[in-house]
Amino acid sequence: MRLDAIPDGGLARLRLTGAPTLVGREALAMRWFDALSPDAAREELLACCGSEDWAEAVVARRPFGTLAALLPAAEQEWWQVPESAWFEAFTAHPRIGERPARTPAPPTTARASIVSLDAPRREQAAMDEASEETKAAFAAGNAAYEERFGYVFLVRAAGRTAPEMLDLLQQRMTHDAAEELRVAAGQQAEITALRIRHLITGA
Repeated sequence: MRLDAIPDGGLARLRLTGAPTLVGREALAMRWFDALSPDAAREELLACCGSEDWAEAVVARRPFGTLAALLPAAEQEWWQVPESAWFEAFTAHPRIGERPARTPAPPTTARASIVSLDAPRREQAAMDEASEETKAAFAAGNAAYEERFGYVFLVRAAGRTAPEMLDLLQQRMTHDAAEELRVAAGQQAEITALRIRHLITGA
């Protein structure tokens, strides 16, 4: 926008209204994220993935400048943290078909609180339309999975139907412990990337 006042003077106030472009919104959000205090940035990341080690590692690599730089760095750090950090992240997820009763660890920023509560509801929206038979099968499958592997069944729910996720649960029950841990960690990486993208772009 450009305004020329000729001759000089006589302009008291100018108000512009509009919506940012997608590129502009992403650039603004990345400047916001890079400028956050370390504690605030950590809380935003913990709303995307519940591993303290991972969040600290990603915060330490700022500034990123662009989402295209942030996403691969976040995934790289995920595969470098110890397995104990994976299990910590898994515990932050509700079971498929259940809704979180509260935020596991109260965040220090209002935005992080909104993201952490809203994400599972948004990602598991397909379960709202599932039949009672499918929901019952999931409840039984979740229990069997946790008994076998010791942690919650984790799957990228966004973009998948309830029957698709149930099929995946049943397929993964055939894995051995080491194989399934890698698969679950991969699903966490996908979920984290989606949440980071939503944090920055809103999409």
